[in-house]
Order: sequence, then structure tokens, then C-alpha cells
Amino acid sequence: MKTIQYQLQDGIATVTFDEPGSPVNTMCAQWNDDMHALAAQVLQDKDAIRGILLTSAKSTFFAGADLKATMRIRPKDAAAVFAQIEQIKHDFRTLETLGKPVVSLLGGTALGGGWEVALIGHHRIAIDDRKIQFGLPEVTLGLLPGASGVTKMTRHLGLMGAQPYLVEGKTFGPAQAKELGLVHALVAPGENAHAEMRTQALAWIAANPSAQHPWEAKDYKVPGGLPSSPKVAGMLSIAPAMLAKQTRGDYPAPEAILSCMVEGLQVDLPTALRIESRYLAKLMTGVNARAMINTFFFNMNAIKSGQSRPGTAARFKPTKVGLLGAGMMGAGIAYVQASKSITSVLKDVSQEKADAGKAYSAKISQGLVDKGRMAPAAQEKLLALIHPTAALHDLQDCDLIIEAVFENRELKARVTQEAEPLLKAGGFFASNTSTLPISGLAKASTAPNKFVGIHFFSPVDKMKLVEIIRGKATDDETVARAFDYVQAIGKIPIVVNDSRGFFTSRVFGTFVMEGAAMLGEGIPAAAIENAGMQCGMPVGPLAVLDETALTLSVHVMDQTIADFAADGKTYVPTPGEALVAQMVRQHQRPGRAGGGGFYDYPTEKGAKKQLWPQLKALYEKPDVAWTITDLKDRLLYRQAVETARCLSENVLTTVHDANIGSIFAIGFPAWTGGAMQFIYGMGIDAFESRCAELASHYGPGFALTDAVKAAIRKFEPVY
Repeated sequence: MKTIQYQLQDGIATVTFDEPGSPVNTMCAQWNDDMHALAAQVLQDKDAIRGILLTSAKSTFFAGADLKATMRIRPKDAAAVFAQIEQIKHDFRTLETLGKPVVSLLGGTALGGGWEVALIGHHRIAIDDRKIQFGLPEVTLGLLPGASGVTKMTRHLGLMGAQPYLVEGKTFGPAQAKELGLVHALVAPGENAHAEMRTQALAWIAANPSAQHPWEAKDYKVPGGLPSSPKVAGMLSIAPAMLAKQTRGDYPAPEAILSCMVEGLQVDLPTALRIESRYLAKLMTGVNARAMINTFFFNMNAIKSGQSRPGTAARFKPTKVGLLGAGMMGAGIAYVQASKSITSVLKDVSQEKADAGKAYSAKISQGLVDKGRMAPAAQEKLLALIHPTAALHDLQDCDLIIEAVFENRELKARVTQEAEPLLKAGGFFASNTSTLPISGLAKASTAPNKFVGIHFFSPVDKMKLVEIIRGKATDDETVARAFDYVQAIGKIPIVVNDSRGFFTSRVFGTFVMEGAAMLGEGIPAAAIENAGMQCGMPVGPLAVLDETALTLSVHVMDQTIADFAADGKTYVPTPGEALVAQMVRQHQRPGRAGGGGFYDYPTEKGAKKQLWPQLKALYEKPDVAWTITDLKDRLLYRQAVETARCLSENVLTTVHDANIGSIFAIGFPAWTGGAMQFIYGMGIDAFESRCAELASHYGPGFALTDAVKAAIRKFEPVY
């Protein structure tokens, strides 16, 4: 065996997982072969074995499945996948039913398949370290825990008790695992922790020579009752509807897990395990799992590991950051920085406005204190790190200054020139602009090579992603420092090159403006909004326009027209932009903050917003033909096409930045794996064909040039 060390001494078989050349243990092909060999070995040594210890030579216990191998699976492989899953579980059952006590020694994290390996043990001992995590988060990758995880967790905790850890994929630490009865003993962390686990395990083996899992006993009863019990049956009658409301039918894994849980409790254990294998094989050979694994595992890890970070500059973490503008963005950035122990100078034109910006952090942190999620002392420490001021000199010696003022080129230039001289030697300056090209804004800087875009999204405390924009003159060290800063405040950085609207705002604009264009064509507003929701966007395009303010869209359009004119060019607004401008200028509908836009917003507490009734009379055309499929495709394909254009124009340079950015900044449906994975998931040829159909009916926004087609093929991932 190459990934498993086996030692039998004094009746104790010690099984140590140790995959060579890997920092973690995985269910790779070699491990599968080794597990089969291990099962045969313990059967051969049965008479000599008094107990079995499962342990790891790594800092973690076990990481789970080999996801690269999973990415290579296709629908034609379903039968082979099913057989392989069944073999793994057969080997697990050999250890479990040998008639000898098995103890899992959990010296580190065990997630996914790793937790399923831990569940082989009849008794589980863990180091009580908060950094250690256990659980079955497979649902977040479009899979289910099919190496007996669903079957065992449901029998351990009951149908309702297991639901958060299976359908939602919630993880838990050692202390919570002990409370749940999933871990039976804890040892204190330290140098002797592993030795103490072994000592306790040997004592338990001696005291429990005929150990077995609870469900093997004749008097076993499922905690909480079977699906047929009245209480459970009542909850199950509404559970599928509640789940469908959350997934909108786009995520097969949660539905498969719930079905597997219910079906598995109505049959014996071998049949339940076989049902589980069938569900997993179906998910593993489907498009959705590949899309989600690609993005939420491989793409996310690519970003976390710094693949988008240029150069070789030493890691950077600022101690003092200045923020120009204490409005919603500046105040949000200050809170996030302070929560990561970074001193924040929050400057505005008056002390009153600056204090109001700090009050935002007081409000958020007080909410956490009230819920018991933050200690009052921690709140006090956080607020002490935020220094509201109207005095420019308070920015002296900042490592980084970020301007977050209104989207006006002249205003941004003025505050840049005022604040930049106060930077600490070697410091750099950033703009939080959402649309204005960084190279143009950098003209106001005395050091354009140290000027970068750091684009936050609102609300800053909740939005996970930050877009870093490299201007034409921005050097590698500055981009690398911006990348490190974003990671230091706990956000996800993507790196893009300069362009009007960059990547996120540019693609986001295609979504909302396609929705506005549909309205201008006479399609009912309710159908447009429902199409947005059905395809998996968080909200419909018209609702998003209201939230971001129609007036802001008009301002961006006007700025674009002016910038084109300054270059001797003419910018022609898109049909969507023209309609939004009409809503603002002709119908006086500025958006939610201004009292109403595409929606009316009642002032009564608890009342829901409603589409503005006049939209029907002003825009709807009863004779316009449309299908919900076309509406959904227009909203998704338009964004995917624009993302591919960003790749072809070198605005984007990696697929992982495209996918992660589209999901976490724009709200592109997670079930697709992101805007580029949406293309690869359906197949490039099929995507090109559908784009041609859409372009012929709905305009050049869907057209793919040869350069864009080439970029799509160039960046297709291979596993």
C-alpha cells in the first residue's frame, strides 16, 4: 500500500493515512486500491486483531475526494462511478463489521470524504482545537456525501437533526461534534495530544471488545422518528416546497440529499447505502457538479493561493489606511478594516459627516454585541481603530489611501492631489471608482505607477469580492500590495486590466440594460423580473436598477458620452440606457432612494414593493411575442458574451477571476459555476450556436467575433 501505512502490534492494527507527495490525504485512485488491500489485510489478520486505530501522518486527518479525477468524469462513466463508490463502501463496511472495535483519532480537520472516513470508527476522539473543522460540505460543490455520509449522519442525528449538516453543508468544530454525539471524547491540544488520543483509544478498545455502530443493534431507533412518524411526516410534507423555493430547481444536490435521507430511512442499511451510491453517481456525472467544483474549489483556490498576484514583492499588510469620503462606501471599508485590526482614518469635508461614517461601524458592531456574537470589549477595540476627521493632516503616514468620493472626475483628481503627499514613504493610492478608467484618474497622481483601482461592492461588510484594477502605468508591486491588502481584510481579490467599467461594472451593466431593453420592446415588466429570478440571479434587472439608482446609470451614460466627445468620438446609448434615461428625465423616476423607479415603495411597515403601474401603459405591448426561455437566455448569455469579450480584450486574464468575479460581484448564478464556466458547461459549440440565434433576433450584443471565439477556446480549462 502506498497511501496507507499498516502496522499490527500487540493486537492493535494501526492504520495511518499518508498520501506521498501531497500535503493532505485524498481519495485518489491509489488510495481506493489501498483501501481495498487494507480490507483484505484486516480480514486475513482478524483473529490477531483486538482493535483498529485510524490516524493520519498529516496535519489534517483527511481532505476528501480527488476532485481533479471527478472533473474528468462524464455521463457515459455513470456505471463505473457507481461501482467504484460501492467498492469504497464495501471496504468501509469490512472494517466496521469485522467484530473488532475501531477508533478514529482526529488530530486535524476532516471534511467531506474525510469525515466519512472518520465515521468508520465506532468511537471518535478529537483534539479540542478551534481551528479543526469537521463536516460534509459536498452540497456546496454540487455533490452529496456518498461514501456513507448521508446514511450514517441521518442514523446518528435523525432526519431533522442531520438536515443542516447534509442539505446545507454546515461544518462544526470538535466541541460541537462532542455535543452532537459525533465525537465521543476530546483531548487538549499540545505536544502530547496525539499520544493522549492513542492512550484513550486503547483503553476504550479494552473496555469495548464487541463495539459496533448504534444502528447495528436490534433495539436501535432513529432519533426523532422515521419518515412515517406523524411529526416527521408533517415536516416532510412542506420540506420539498421550501427547498424548491431556495434552489429554484437549479441545484440538484440539495434535492438529491433530502431524497436520499428520506428513502434511506425506509430500508435496511445495505439498501440505503446503495440508494446513496446511485444518487452520488448521478450527480458526479452531471454538468452542475463539474461547474461548481471547477469554480468553488479550483478557481477559488487559485485566487487564495495568489495566482493572480503579480511579481515577487514581499507580503504586505498595512497598519494605517486613509479613506477619503465617509459615505456608505468609505464607512463600510472602515468597518471591515477595523475588524481586521487595521487603523482607519475616515476623512470627510466636515467632522459631522466623518462622525456619521464612524456611526455606521457602531451600529453594525452593536448588532453583533446584542446577538452575543461580539464581546463589548472587542467592539470598543474595533471602534477605537476608526478615526473620523475633517483634517487633511490626519492622513499623514498612511500606508494606503483610498478615495471613495462621488463618481466625478474633477472631484477625484482634487482629493488625489490633496491627499497623496501625505502617504508614508513607499505607500500607494487607490480609487474606489466603479466605472471611470483608472489610467485617466491616475493622471492626477504624481506617481501613476503607485496608483491602482480597488473597487469595493456595497454593502462592503457583506460583499465578499473586491476588484483590483491595474492602470496602464500601475506597476506589479502596487498590484501585489493591493492584492495583499484585500486578503488582509478578509475579502476575495480579482485582478483586471483597465477599461471603461472594468470587468464587473461592465458585465453587470449588460444584465440590467438587457432587462431595460426588454421593457422597451414591450415585454411585461413582471415577466422580465421573473425571468431574472428563474435563471438564478438574486433579483430581477429592474429591481437592481432601482436599488443602484436610475440616476446613477444616467450619470454614467452622460460621463461616457462626454468622454467619447473629448476623444472626438460619438457614443450612442443602448436601447436600455435610453429607456432608463427616459424614466429619469421624462417620468421623474430616479430609483428607490428617490422615492420610486420601476417599482413603487410603500411607506407602511411590512408592505411590499410593487411594480409601478404606469409601466404597463407606457411600455407593454400585448402583440409582442416572447418566451420565458428567450428572456432567461438573454439575461445570462448577454453577461457571458461580455465576459468572453473582456477575456479577448485582455481586461480579464484568467478564467478563475472571471468566474469568481461574476458570481461574487455580479450575482451570476452559482449553479453555472460563473460566466465562463456557463459557456464551458454547455459546450462551446452549443454556446456559439445559441448566441448566433440570439444575435439574429435581439441584436449585436450577443454576436461573437472570431477574436472572442478564439479567446473562449484558448482559456478552456483542462483537468
